[in-house]
Amino acid sequence: QVQLVESGGGLVQAGGSLRLSCAASGRTFINYAMGWFRQAPGKERDFVAAIGWSGSSTYYADSVKGRFTISRDNANNTVYLQMNSLRPEDTAVYYCVADRVVAVTVSGYDYWGQGTQVTVSS
Repeated sequence: QVQLVESGGGLVQAGGSLRLSCAASGRTFINYAMGWFRQAPGKERDFVAAIGWSGSSTYYADSVKGRFTISRDNANNTVYLQMNSLRPEDTAVYYCVADRVVAVTVSGYDYWGQGTQVTVSS
């Protein structure tokens, strides 16, 4: 089992920045690919970003490319999502995910955090 706890969500004005953190525990963190998904009210859960175990491979949804950066600190079992130039359409609950290999689909991840709310006001 892998336990994931997100933090760092909140309310920010359009154009602002937030950094989400996800602390992992329960298994060897370095063995897992990590990622972020988000779900806006009334919409499906969508892929945002993912990172391989070493941190050298990263993947982004087109909607966040150039604005969001995923990174990981294997020494501290933490993955981050730096979100810049935020837009109202980025408003959603953001979920941290983990699994053995990188994936861009919901079904590709067995482990999910409880989510953290990000609200971007216009």
